[in-house]
Amino acid sequence: MKFSPLFWPVELKGNIVYILDETLLPHKLVYVKAKTYQQAVKAIKEMKTRAFGQVSLVFYTFLLVLKQNKNKKNILPVLKKTAAALNSARPTLPFKFLTDMVLDWQAQLEIGCQRQPTDTCGVVSLTGQAQGQDLEKTILGFLEMLKARRIQRAEEVSRIIQDKDVILTHCNVSGELPLIAEFCRKAGKHIEFYVTETRPYMQGSRLTAWELHLAGFPVTIMTDGMVASIMSSGKITKVIVGADQLAQNGDIANKIGTYQIALVAKHFKVPFYVLCPPPSKAKSGKDITVEIRPEKELLEYQGLRLAPYGVKGFYPAFDITPNNLITKHFHLGIAR
Repeated sequence: MKFSPLFWPVELKGNIVYILDETLLPHKLVYVKAKTYQQAVKAIKEMKTRAFGQVSLVFYTFLLVLKQNKNKKNILPVLKKTAAALNSARPTLPFKFLTDMVLDWQAQLEIGCQRQPTDTCGVVSLTGQAQGQDLEKTILGFLEMLKARRIQRAEEVSRIIQDKDVILTHCNVSGELPLIAEFCRKAGKHIEFYVTETRPYMQGSRLTAWELHLAGFPVTIMTDGMVASIMSSGKITKVIVGADQLAQNGDIANKIGTYQIALVAKHFKVPFYVLCPPPSKAKSGKDITVEIRPEKELLEYQGLRLAPYGVKGFYPAFDITPNNLITKHFHLGIAR
């Protein structure tokens, strides 16, 4: 199975984390280096990677810290410091859910009980350097499981897609759409995609259209403002989007513009599907903090001023789509 570069955009080689710089796509395929956890946090804040890339970067950052502190007898304070820095990177993404997992694994190791990603627990004797080694194995095992679950989810989603479906998507689902489409192709289904530009970062036109075209699937780019018009034509048969956070009641936070697409889909009776992370501690969408990005990201694009100087900009990076607008959530099946 061939994967999009966005499916697994982060890797650790030696003592360096390599991060696919999504801000340069589709024109350049460049990996930036993070040699410290501070540089990894900076890459998250600067949107060098996003969505699943940021999730995987959290775990690879811990692996980097473990390698750099392999001779420390008490690694937990270093891990807590790293976790605090990661938690502050982006408010809407529930990084604390992820960092708490790692801290919990280490705490379990220190009391002699290792909780594996498969939720099995074996009694082991751990001291000093061995603690870090076992935590490293636990994190690597979890990442492998995460990869397998994403592939399984893509296959599951492909089963609800019919031959000749036309799918509208918004923003980018970190390499899963080409994988879903590949499962459809293997099943003899011919599908096509309509992709919103996804302003102001243009993730739809720069990332999603690029990876779908690269994989050989028909894709059409549309402006964000065309959604109601094109759905009214009856051309769109399904909507598939991702989610950056899932509340316990089924509300989701995703790229700004998702909510209005869901409203339009509901009006025209077009099924609206969401690829979700595990539920966060938020009880509903009202409990999710929506990140407000710098107005410069809206008023400028790649150094080019788009608006008159003196004009203000307002850019919430996400909006909340309520559960009642969602046809089905596709989960990874992972819980703490």
